[in-house]
Amino acid sequence: MDANDPDLSSEQQNSLNAPSVLFLCVHNAGRSQMAAGLLRHAAGDRVEVFSGGSEPGLTVNPAAVAVMAELGIDISGEQPKPWTDEIVRAADVIVTMGCGDACPIFPGNRYEDWALDDPAGQPVEFVRKVRDDIATRVDELLASLGVTDSAD
Repeated sequence: MDANDPDLSSEQQNSLNAPSVLFLCVHNAGRSQMAAGLLRHAAGDRVEVFSGGSEPGLTVNPAAVAVMAELGIDISGEQPKPWTDEIVRAADVIVTMGCGDACPIFPGNRYEDWALDDPAGQPVEFVRKVRDDIATRVDELLASLGVTDSAD
């Protein structure tokens, strides 16, 4: 499909032009879920957002759900999932978060490694600090992609 095709709706054109970001961590239950939620909230349909884990957990970390709800972002319906080679290869930016050697590396992709504390098993106060660190990095990522906050 061509993003300039006059037969496409503006939503379809935006989707084809939108950069894609993939957040990867081990369990896809905390850091990557919070990052994906924050990016979706800030960018709307101007960025395609994916997340995955090398060893997906069973559920999203309840403390991560709670601290995201404090910002009005609902990630309670998300489920940890593995990444696929197809999504990794299609992503414009791949952000790794503590998955080490398990994270896939494909030539031609832009990679960022965010050194973040693992919120697994931590109290809400700790997870809130991780969320705030991720939020700062998401804002920087948006700026590097030339996407301004949807509130602007």
